[in-house]
Amino acid sequence: MSEPIGARLARLALLSTLPLLGGCGIFERLGEIGRPPPLSPITDPTAAPGWKPVSLPMPPAAPPQPAGAGLWRPGAFTLFSEQRAARVGDLITVLVNMADTADVQNASSAVRNDATGMGIPGLFGIQNALPSNVNPATLVNVTGTQTVGGVGQIKRNETVTLRVAGEITQVLPNGNMVVVGHQEVRVNSELRELIVSGIVRPADISADNVVQHDRMAEARIGYGGRGQLTNVQTPRYGEQALDILLPF
Repeated sequence: MSEPIGARLARLALLSTLPLLGGCGIFERLGEIGRPPPLSPITDPTAAPGWKPVSLPMPPAAPPQPAGAGLWRPGAFTLFSEQRAARVGDLITVLVNMADTADVQNASSAVRNDATGMGIPGLFGIQNALPSNVNPATLVNVTGTQTVGGVGQIKRNETVTLRVAGEITQVLPNGNMVVVGHQEVRVNSELRELIVSGIVRPADISADNVVQHDRMAEARIGYGGRGQLTNVQTPRYGEQALDILLPF
């Protein structure tokens, strides 16, 4: 007995959506039913698939200065041993303290009036063939009025205060250091993730190895998570796809 056409189409539609479901992480979420999201294992940040070494313009290298018979070591910050993080693998605490406020208002107004008239008083006698109620001198008369008005307003208040320990993954030729930090906190069935990365100067690191986030160049700070609350607040994949594809 042959399979009905409707059932065959439904089966084909289901099979065609399986790759999309796998790409959206559906199977991963199904595997977490009944248990909280698992914590990520501690790994080497430089071994991540998307990691790339930082390359920035650097000053020319200075020739080493002879130390002579003195106790002072060239390049040292103090006469005694330096306790600040300065080598690959050392830890630095990044303090994220953001309190941003933005209030932008914008208004625009434009008015445009157009008037166009065109006629043919005489054209090889053709105007004589027109009806009596048609004036060839005013065959076309177009008028238009366009009014455009727009008002925009943006208000934003953000306050984020976090501390995360990062690791030096690279020391640039000029002495600046690339710091990468990753922290995960799981509360019940919600996993919160904090990712911080950037470039810091040795002089901006305090004596207790703390650096402010506004002293980091090329700073990348991400705070989010995954879990049951995030799933409820996130629109479904179909809604996101329709929002992108629908033209209106």
